[in-house]
Amino acid sequence: MDFASFFVDLFQWLPPWLVVIVISAIPVIELRGAIPVAIGLYGMDPILAFVLAVIGNMIPVTIIFYFLDPVSKFLSKHSKLFAKFFDWLFNRVERQGNARVEKYKDLALMTFVAIPLPLTGAWTGTAAALVLKYPFKNAFLSILAGVIIAGIIVTFLTVSGIHVLDIIFGRFS
Repeated sequence: MDFASFFVDLFQWLPPWLVVIVISAIPVIELRGAIPVAIGLYGMDPILAFVLAVIGNMIPVTIIFYFLDPVSKFLSKHSKLFAKFFDWLFNRVERQGNARVEKYKDLALMTFVAIPLPLTGAWTGTAAALVLKYPFKNAFLSILAGVIIAGIIVTFLTVSGIHVLDIIFGRFS
């Protein structure tokens, strides 16, 4: 069973538009996985897939921003495994927050989130904003801009890839 089939089967009781939002809210997968599922499996209009994926990807940002710190402290206090994980996460993000990033933090955060690769999305961008003590409004807008750029890139690559496959397999002629 592949990734897409797993989520389609898992959420078969939900309407496709809601599945796209849910997949977009899942860490690491985010809209990078939701847009291809929406367009490729559900046959959704690319613009609708893009909008739903951006909405889904942004839902966790506010929650993470306001609850990651208290939840991480609580879990770290009660579990050595969580303490190690959050120490690793926060130290990793802090090491990457050098003077150049501080000077261009809004642009740097947007660019980091915009790169459509695993561990560069809204979840990690929000954690970085927390560790580097970005104000919520600036962080939210930078992350939103990055998510929109990543969504445009993924939508374009998905539509282009499907078009190329159609040409190769003769379905487009």
